[in-house]
Amino acid sequence: MPLVNLNDVVKFAQKRNCGIGMFNVVNLEFATAIVDAAEEVNIPVILGMPERFFQFYSMQTMTEICLSLANRSKVPVVVHLDHGRSFDTVMMALRLGFTSVMFDGSDLSYEDNVKSIAEIVKIAHSMGVSVEGELGYVGRGIDTINPEQLTKPEMAYDFVSRTNVDALAIAVGNLHGNYKGKPQIDFQRIAEIREKVECGLVLHGGSGLSNEDFVKAIKCGISKVNIYTGMSNSYMNYLEKNLGSYSAWLDLSKDLRLSLQELVKEFIVLFSCKSVD
Repeated sequence: MPLVNLNDVVKFAQKRNCGIGMFNVVNLEFATAIVDAAEEVNIPVILGMPERFFQFYSMQTMTEICLSLANRSKVPVVVHLDHGRSFDTVMMALRLGFTSVMFDGSDLSYEDNVKSIAEIVKIAHSMGVSVEGELGYVGRGIDTINPEQLTKPEMAYDFVSRTNVDALAIAVGNLHGNYKGKPQIDFQRIAEIREKVECGLVLHGGSGLSNEDFVKAIKCGISKVNIYTGMSNSYMNYLEKNLGSYSAWLDLSKDLRLSLQELVKEFIVLFSCKSVD
């Protein structure tokens, strides 16, 4: 199955009124588990690499791994730059063969965000690469949500119209990392933004949400759901509970991958709003 870009899977999701999972890659086990899970249930998937992860591994090496897995996959796979914070990193991702890039200009002024991502869209689209932007502020789980930092529907319309982005990450009460309390997602805001724009809507900070929250957010218009913290927590919990049972790394590595694959499969199926046979 050939590599696809984000716009391809957004169309897939919108046609079926479902969501597609983006799962951040930490190592080979993560990447393999994600693709194997998607193949098991025959649903497209997105391999994500945030810019901040490149301090822990080689961007080029991990990209080659993800592209190789994607090219051999039985299902459509997107290789996506997540939270690209600089123009140079986005350009490097384009050169390395990413099929989708996110430029996170949420810490810029509104006009600077529009200007920056509009320029990236022109370049990326000329290469057949999709672009995700962010409007509003999606903080960390320890943050207190400021209603003024949530994405405004009218502003979303203006942003998408002026930038031509393929997907828009929105702030609707979602937070990155582990939530300190019960998440309070503004589903009405999602629906209002969905009415204003045609591009894919993206929910970051998904790991702390309930299954019911995920399904409702998708039904309100979310097309892409980002997951990382839940995977990291699961990985660490498995190590804490089972490390003493192993005498060889290869055995532990295999079981970690299989455990992660099962978790990712559950997320993929949940987002697709279908059940596993």
